[in-house]
This record gives sequence, structure tokens and C-alpha cells, in this order.
Amino acid sequence: MRRIALALVLVALAAPSLTVPEAAQADLASARTALQRGDGIAAEADLQRALARGASKPDVAADMGEALIQQGERDKARGWLGPAQFDPAQAGRGWRLLGMLERLDGNLAASGKAYDQAMRITPNDPQMWVEIGRLRYQGGEHLLAIAAADRALAAGPDNPRALEFKAQLVRDAEGDAAALPLYEKALSTSPKDLLLLGGYAASLGELGRASEMLAVTRKMIAIDPRQPQAFYLQAVLAARAGNSDLARAMLNRTGDQLDTMPAALLLSGALELEAGNANAAAQQLTRLADLQPANQRAASLLARALYEAGDYQQLFARFGLQAGRADASPYLLGILGRALEVQGDRIAAAPLLDRAAGAAAPELMPAFERDGPADLGAGWSANQVNPGLAARYVRSLLIAGDQAGARQVAARYVELRPSSAEALGLIGDTDLLAGRGGAALDRYSLSAKVRFNDQLALRWAIALERAGRGDQVSGMVSRYLSLFPGSRLMMRIAGNQALTAQDWPRARSLFENLVLRGGNRDAGLLADLSLAQLRSGDAKAALISAERACQIAPASPFAALVRALALNALDQDLDLARQLVEQVSKTAPNNPLLAEARRKLR
Repeated sequence: MRRIALALVLVALAAPSLTVPEAAQADLASARTALQRGDGIAAEADLQRALARGASKPDVAADMGEALIQQGERDKARGWLGPAQFDPAQAGRGWRLLGMLERLDGNLAASGKAYDQAMRITPNDPQMWVEIGRLRYQGGEHLLAIAAADRALAAGPDNPRALEFKAQLVRDAEGDAAALPLYEKALSTSPKDLLLLGGYAASLGELGRASEMLAVTRKMIAIDPRQPQAFYLQAVLAARAGNSDLARAMLNRTGDQLDTMPAALLLSGALELEAGNANAAAQQLTRLADLQPANQRAASLLARALYEAGDYQQLFARFGLQAGRADASPYLLGILGRALEVQGDRIAAAPLLDRAAGAAAPELMPAFERDGPADLGAGWSANQVNPGLAARYVRSLLIAGDQAGARQVAARYVELRPSSAEALGLIGDTDLLAGRGGAALDRYSLSAKVRFNDQLALRWAIALERAGRGDQVSGMVSRYLSLFPGSRLMMRIAGNQALTAQDWPRARSLFENLVLRGGNRDAGLLADLSLAQLRSGDAKAALISAERACQIAPASPFAALVRALALNALDQDLDLARQLVEQVSKTAPNNPLLAEARRKLR
């Protein structure tokens, strides 16, 4: 009975009003069919014909507004939806679309008012609950958005938009494998829905099912040859396969349609860098770093791009302050040190290169924030529910050492937005830095119900240690990788755990995977891989990895010792091996590998 009811609803949506002139009814029905498959251009053409054949503006207002929204023509859509003059049979849908338009334009209060009007007319419309969920999510009410998604599915278990929205939420919190059944269910009734196909293809790709992902993207292009997401996903697939030229070609086919999409900017920057176009890469990555200041992957690639472009002034202007922090990455320190060397300042370069070579575990610190509390405080006071401002202000206060002030700001944000993942994560961070590991875990577990990213998982692991539950870290990392197998950060942690447990085959497998996925410039990773290869009995591979690590970080004691051990195992160039050991005995006499290397090379 439920499927019959849904079919009747779809028929009602597709059928034109009885007040529409008979000559225009076929065009209006055709337009609504086009809208259902996401083809706003075809729908607009049909609607213009309907108008020419006698349909009134209220007859087509909701449909024309949706067609223009689908095309990204929101200003034009407002001309049709803004007056709120809809055919009575389409009034609920019209108000819902007006609410969507306001939400897309960032007018959240106006969006809520339009949705209230729609709810009075169609209180059980599943797409209405989807829109309410999206409004709540955009407004920082994330846990309430999940509740709205569940309401949407209860009202329309087979509704494509309800299934799509739930799948998107599940992907963030539980991983792509958990989202696949939702996409597959939606596609069983809407096999040509481009939004569903795009999400499904992305999930397949994250799970490593490349051939299936490629087949789905080809289907998307067959439906719409201009489909930017399909070409982006094909670019991702080509990049993962190591075909950078094909990846760039696919990405170029998206034109400027993905210019504000962070993942596309990251991919574009990485590909330009790989192709030797450092200036072009720096332009793309600067835009991304400005959009997402806490994105460490973007920051590392931008630093490399600026270095390779020879723009040392901009390199130090952007990253010089970060280098002074105790948690500065060895990669960034190495780039800044080499930049100083190139400019002839070896005295200033030496401490940076020494720190990069030390590879000490960094202390826990908040993400870097360029502006200080004085710069951010006034803006936050005027708009305390803004998630971006609140996060930046809390970080700036923590960096300044004002833990009490950071706690106060974070607590105020939780008070205003108690279901916000950002607010819960922020106050959890203040708990963690204050040594309250158990309290931080409670906050992080709620935040993870919305978005369980690897940075949250890292802080969760630290909170477990500080709460006296360090024995649970390994299980948490394994669980995270089972949900998000593509996480480089968690894979690195799992590899380190395998090294500690002397599980050499697992450590080698994890580290080799990371090197293949862009880690071939990480000296610390290559040295760890070399040790895992050596302990696994493959001294030849270990020597190759160690030599690469030494090329990148010549002062690294660990890389030098692993290289010496590999040379000894192969019984070649033993004089060089002894020189490396002697060098480390002077610079890092407490390195745990030193005694073993000395013993074997006597």
C-alpha cells in the first residue's frame, strides 16, 4: 500500500492542474518529468512553451523556480518564487522551493519562515522534512538535522531525496559502506537521478571499487554530457591510478563549475604540482587554504608549491609563525629550512632542519589560527552562533594560553547550538587541553554522530589516553579504519601501532599504501617503511626506502641508522654504513637503533 500511495503522489506532482489550458498540459507534464531527473534546462524550455500556449504564471511559478535553481540561476528563480503566487495545487511545493532558495542564498531566517508556510499545507511531505533537515544542518543544528532526516524517511521510505539526505549524513558519521544500501534503494526507483548517482559513485570510489565507480560516472555522462561531478570523480580515479595527465584532462572538463568545491581545489592543486606547474598549484591551494585554514593537507601542499615556485617571501609570510609552534610538522619545517638554505642563510636553516630530522611526537595544540583574540573577539560578540567565527576565536584564545576564555566561548556556543557538531567538538577540545579526558570523550562521541573525521578520531585517541583508557586506542583506530579505510592519518597511526607491536608485515602493508598515496616525500614515513621492510626480511626494498628518506632529510638519525642496517644486511658498502652510525652517535646518541647498528657493524 505504501508503494501505491507514493506512486499516486508522484502522479499528482507530475500532472498539471485542471485549470491549465489543454494545449499547455503536455508541456507542463513534460517539464515536471525533466525536473524529476534533474534537467532544469529541458524543463525551462517546456515551461516557456506552456506559457506560450496559455498557461499562467502561477501555473508554472513553482516549476520555473525549480528549473532555474537546478541551473544555478538563483536570481532569476527569485523572480518566480519570491512573489509566492502559486497554483493552489502547487502552493506547498512553491513555498518549499522558496525556502530552499533562501537557504541557498544564506537567508536562514527567511528560509525558515517559508518552510513554516509549506508545512501548514503539506505537513507530511518527505521532501519538506529533507529541506528542514538541510536548513538545520546549515544553521549548525546537526543532531536535529539527523532527526529531520529520520522524519523524512518515515514519511517517505522510498523517497529519493529523503534517502539521499540520509545517505549523506551516514557517510559522514558511519562511512561509505553504510551509505551504499541507501543509495542503492533510492536508485532502484530513480535510476537516472544524477544526484544519487554522484553520491553513489563517490562512495564506491572511497571504498576502492574503482571499476564500479567508473561505470556509474559513465552512466552519468550518458544522461548529461555536461555533468561536472562525473568528470571530477573520473579525475579522482585517474589520479589514484597515477595517471596525472588524464586526471588533469578530466578536471579541466568541469570548467569553473567546481571552483568553490574544496575537494576539487585540492585535487587540482596537487595535479598542477605533480605536473611541475608550481605557480598554478599555489593559486589553487591558496584559495583552498583561505577557505579551510585548518586543512593540514592543503597547507602542506601549498607550502611545497610556494617553495617550488621560488616564492619564499609568501612561503614565510604564510607559514613562518607556524614553524615556531611545537607541533609544526617535520614536512613544513624541512621545506622552510631548505628555502633558507637556498637563500644562503644556513645559520637560520639549521635549527629548522634539526627539528625536522628529530621526528619527535608533537605536543597537543589547537589548530593554527593566524588572527589573535583581539582581532576575532568583536566579530564573535556580534555573531556568536557563527560556527566559523566561534571555532577561530576559541583556537586563538587557546593559542594565547587563555583556556578559561576559550572554555567560556565554547560553552556559550554549546548553549546557543546544543546539537552542533562544531560546538561539541570545540568544548571537547577545551576539556582535552585542560586534562579532562573523560569529559572530552563524552563531547566527541556526540560530535561523531554527525561527522567522524580523522582529526576528531585523533583527539578521541588522545582523550582515551588521558582518561586512563589507553588500552582502547588500538581498537578505536581499527574501528575507524573499518568505517573510513581511506584515512591517511589513521593508517599512519595504525602503522605506528604495528611497529610497536612488531607486527612487521602489517606495518609494511600500511606504510607502502601510504607511500603510494602521496607519501613518497615524507622522510619519516619512508624511514618507518624501511624498518618494516628490513624486519620483514626484505633488505633490498629497505635500502631503497632508506636512501629515499635520507635524500629528503639528510640529517635524520633514524633514516641514517635504518640505511646502515639495510647496507649491513645486504653486506654492501659497509664503510658507508659505519660512517652513518658514527654520524648518528655524535648527533643523536640516545637513538634506540644505535646500539643495534653498532653491534652488527663491528
